[in-house]
Amino acid sequence: MRERAWRAVMLVLAAAAFAYGWRVTRIDLGELATKAHLVRPLVRDLLRPELLERVPRVQEVAVPVSLGGGEPPLPPSRGPQVQVSSRAVRVGQEVVVRGEEFEPGRPGRLVWRDATGAPAPLAEFSTDARGGFQLRVRIPDTLGDRGEVVAVVELAQTVWRPSETLRLVAERMVETVFLALMGTAMGVVFAVPLSFLGARNLAYGPVGLAVYGVSRTVLNVFRSVEPLILATVFAVWVGIGPFAGVLALGVHSVASLGKLYSEAIEAIDPGPIEAVEATGASRLQVVRYAVIPQIVPQFIAFTIYRWDINVRMSTVIGFVGGGGIGFLLMQYINLLLWQKAATAVWAITVVVALMDYLSARVRERVT
Repeated sequence: MRERAWRAVMLVLAAAAFAYGWRVTRIDLGELATKAHLVRPLVRDLLRPELLERVPRVQEVAVPVSLGGGEPPLPPSRGPQVQVSSRAVRVGQEVVVRGEEFEPGRPGRLVWRDATGAPAPLAEFSTDARGGFQLRVRIPDTLGDRGEVVAVVELAQTVWRPSETLRLVAERMVETVFLALMGTAMGVVFAVPLSFLGARNLAYGPVGLAVYGVSRTVLNVFRSVEPLILATVFAVWVGIGPFAGVLALGVHSVASLGKLYSEAIEAIDPGPIEAVEATGASRLQVVRYAVIPQIVPQFIAFTIYRWDINVRMSTVIGFVGGGGIGFLLMQYINLLLWQKAATAVWAITVVVALMDYLSARVRERVT
């Protein structure tokens, strides 16, 4: 009877807790249907990431020009030709640019490219029925003592190529992976010595117990601080960028790996320790010959798993200035560029899945 009464009380308390939780969290399942039209455009864009873009093919010819010196040599070329009335010029001088053998009746533009490769528009044109054009342009103010007059004619044909968004996302994704790698490496460097100090079975005497207590307290304090807060602090400290993200991941990895490492040390077989101690070995020799051989596989597995976690975590700390793909994703979301955001989201998904698969395979081999 008492057991039935206890069960009844527990069921009543559980029902009351769920009823109160339902009311506090304002759950309204009907809104999932009535407001579905609001989320359809967002979901549609998230399912259409900007992976490829269609761009026109172009005919491009560059003519080197010298400022204040002799005429530079012309590179050998086939097909369309561009001639400049003078290739030894000065800033502000007018020159005549003639083009031949381009695609007839197509739009084009003249561009000045300085010594750094930075382009500046000069003029726009259309090729005539024989594929030629002639323009008078002025040499702009420029950097360096040389430059190029570039003629670009757009053709009717188009080609597919990776989108600018995809190239930028790939670049930031690589940054994210190595951001996580450096944060993990920083965590390992400091977590390994702390783990030995924070292992209860290696604490001898009052001093050892005091060191154990302090080490565990330090690990618990830093592990309780969210990486987002750490990233915010370091972004203010060292500035927005991947370095702040590395520091945030590193500090959090020290605490997390230190706890995992110390628990792995506490779970080892005490037999080898007793056997080595019986030979009169010192504390360092006990650790070297009885502890380390038992923990190396687990340490490797925990480290690889932490790298996997840090790859996922680094995408979140990027929202507060920690660099990597997260910072780029935040910009796309703030600008409501959902297709660009989808490209970043899918890149994160693919990399995280790949990292999870690779880390699982490595952990299988070392454990």
